[in-house]
Amino acid sequence: MPLIRRVAAITHARKSGRSQQSSRPADLAAVPRQSSGPSRWREGTKARNDGEVGYARGWPVTLTEASLLSAPVVLRPLTTRDAAAWREARVRNAGWLRPWEPTNPETPLYQSNLGPYIAMSRTMRREARRGVTLPWVITYGGKFAGQLTVGNIIWGSARTAAVGYWIDQEFAGRGVTPTALAMAMDHCLFVVGLHRVEATIRPENRASRRVVEKLGFHEEGIRRRCLHVDGAWRDHICYAMTSEDAANGLLPRWRSAVRADRSRIS
Repeated sequence: MPLIRRVAAITHARKSGRSQQSSRPADLAAVPRQSSGPSRWREGTKARNDGEVGYARGWPVTLTEASLLSAPVVLRPLTTRDAAAWREARVRNAGWLRPWEPTNPETPLYQSNLGPYIAMSRTMRREARRGVTLPWVITYGGKFAGQLTVGNIIWGSARTAAVGYWIDQEFAGRGVTPTALAMAMDHCLFVVGLHRVEATIRPENRASRRVVEKLGFHEEGIRRRCLHVDGAWRDHICYAMTSEDAANGLLPRWRSAVRADRSRIS
């Protein structure tokens, strides 16, 4: 699935004075750091993120699913200390990521230095403080495994956002990505206070489409040439999830599905 690194492009446009639209979590009162044990999320929490509010409710936060898979899956805030691991994974996975990677000169796929990552990290952390981005690192068994970002957040009457992610090929097919996405969605819909989250995926990216379909995202149709990916304007399928769709939480559903599959196999 595309990383939705268009967030960086939007940020660049803001800096150039071409766009002033928000893209992620809130701007007035800072929220203390939270951490969750085996994936804490609050059903029915009434968040009040409107306008510019400093930090979004529930950010920064670390989310953990400790026991579902063979090793813990953790979402934790992106930091500049992740630069070396991020660069190593991106370079090693260049061929794996290239077909789905939005074209963006600010964060090139191949780099021998850490400058692009540090710039991206600082931009995302700044936008997190403004309430327009939730940038997470995915770890599996304590190892850097990828990145998940909820961005393009719009508050007011919309309360909507877009989610993007990438996973190291070493960890693909183990359930890491849907587990991370389920944790992020529950947190965004029931703690942060979003109502709707979209994921746009190239039709050819069957692996990423399976991730959202497993979690119950609804397919809403094709967006023609909506994102510049791998050197050209590409069509994407729009998938979406609302808080009503996710009633009682995506992570409990995903846990039940994984355990049911194990029971059938055994």
